[in-house]
Amino acid sequence: MTPERLIYLPLGGAGEIGMNAYVYGYGAPGAERYILVDIGVTFPDMDTTPGVDLIFPDIAWLAERADRLDAIFITHAHEDHVGALGHLWDRLRAPVYARAFTANIAARKLTEHGHSTEILKVANAWPATQTVGPFTVGFLPISHSIPESSALVIDSPAGRVIHTGDFKIDESPVVGEAFDRALWSEVARDGVHALVCDSTNVFSHHAGRSESTVGPEIERLVAAQPGMVVATTFASNIARVKTLAEAATRAGRSVCLLGRAMRRMVEAALETGILSDFPGTVTPEDARDIPRENLMLIVTGSQGERRAASAQLARGKYLGLKMQEGDTFLFSSKTIPGNEREVARIMNAFSEMGVDVVDDTGGLYHVSGHANRPDLEAMHQITQPQLVIPMHGEHRHLREHVKLAQAADRKGLLAPNGTCWSLSGNQPEIVEYVDTGRTYLDGSVQIGALDGIVRDRIRMALNGHVIVTLIMDEDDTPLGEPWVELMGLPETGRSGTALAEVLEADLTQFLGRADDKTLLDDAKLEDGLKRIARTGANDEIGRKPEVTVVVSRLS
Repeated sequence: MTPERLIYLPLGGAGEIGMNAYVYGYGAPGAERYILVDIGVTFPDMDTTPGVDLIFPDIAWLAERADRLDAIFITHAHEDHVGALGHLWDRLRAPVYARAFTANIAARKLTEHGHSTEILKVANAWPATQTVGPFTVGFLPISHSIPESSALVIDSPAGRVIHTGDFKIDESPVVGEAFDRALWSEVARDGVHALVCDSTNVFSHHAGRSESTVGPEIERLVAAQPGMVVATTFASNIARVKTLAEAATRAGRSVCLLGRAMRRMVEAALETGILSDFPGTVTPEDARDIPRENLMLIVTGSQGERRAASAQLARGKYLGLKMQEGDTFLFSSKTIPGNEREVARIMNAFSEMGVDVVDDTGGLYHVSGHANRPDLEAMHQITQPQLVIPMHGEHRHLREHVKLAQAADRKGLLAPNGTCWSLSGNQPEIVEYVDTGRTYLDGSVQIGALDGIVRDRIRMALNGHVIVTLIMDEDDTPLGEPWVELMGLPETGRSGTALAEVLEADLTQFLGRADDKTLLDDAKLEDGLKRIARTGANDEIGRKPEVTVVVSRLS
């Protein structure tokens, strides 16, 4: 009889920051029962994924085995952990477990996509547990930059696994639960087989700072400004939003929240009791009548998102509100790698308006929600795991985290996306490599990253597009000359003649030389027309465009 085993398989989030999705399974090989931890998104950029709205993990492997998926557990309500739930749940159809605040956000996502919220199971914090299939799972509170973040204590016949989720060791987080070292020590007392651990800040060697340290600095800044103050941060960082609002109130300023995500997060925190004393706010309509020196806006768009409130203010006006010389804009956030260009664009737009832009270069107005290296070492020490499995990080973060574990004589496993490890016994081993990729939300349709759609879009953006139209008469003879339409290409080339005219002349010559076999075969005809158009364009402008050929035959 084949022995049962415990497996760990990341489908997203290991080898990248974002798009978290981690599978745990237990049972005989090929007959395991599964749970999924988190189902998040990552965000596109115009260079590599133009026009794409969101990016999801490729869950094809798990969807094929959905009849053996017993539950989905959500560690916290950040988009890279819960954002794909509404989009992908109908392919998995398993009950979803989350704590109250996270469940509130998850319910909104399910409702947006027409799914019933009855599949949501609101879980209490540890020591409460849920038994699903061969697993017993508990939500262990941990501090992060969003309320009710939880690690998962995952028990199976193969031992205890602690999946940290995103975390930092913060004993005074302003909003949400403080890190309880005694509780964590108690949970680890009977032994931890594997610690699956956040790796985001493994390269940051300085001690992490508490959320409570930024409040006094923000208050001093807000109180000193002569004009309107606008601040942006991650909408999900309820503690920071509260700190900003309180700083405004103490400075005698009215508070206005701008951006749907910001309002949604504050509403969820109030509905679930996370917040009970948030300062009063005014509507954008009322804000327009308040003197600038008495107003503070807290807005979305800390990462330069084009449709968020920050970007719209940078373009001139949002809901009747606008920035002007003498105002101050505060980025109370870290710029995520890859977003630097978009953030800089907004900063420069404000600067051109005469607005003073303040960011976190000096470390005064933002603290990370992720564990720095000393916190990771402390987590290893508290839990004393047999195995350390880094997750939530780029490949370099995972590899460095393995080295950190090995330096303390612990066994570290490198498990990037698609690597399926058997964790059973004392000798873990890789048992399978699973194809993992990305699914794009393109408008309202999900497409595969390898479907060629985005690739073609990039090619058109880089090389331009030519449409060649040809009409063939009843005798399969060209009816007139082909004509050309250009998109994204110069009107004239090296010869000084209109590019469209040059291409039309080349195509007419090709048709004049073509034999009957070519003229009767649409595939050969299209191939020849494409080749001539690309060659001609390359001669004229040094670029081979994408070409679409439309051949119409008169019956």
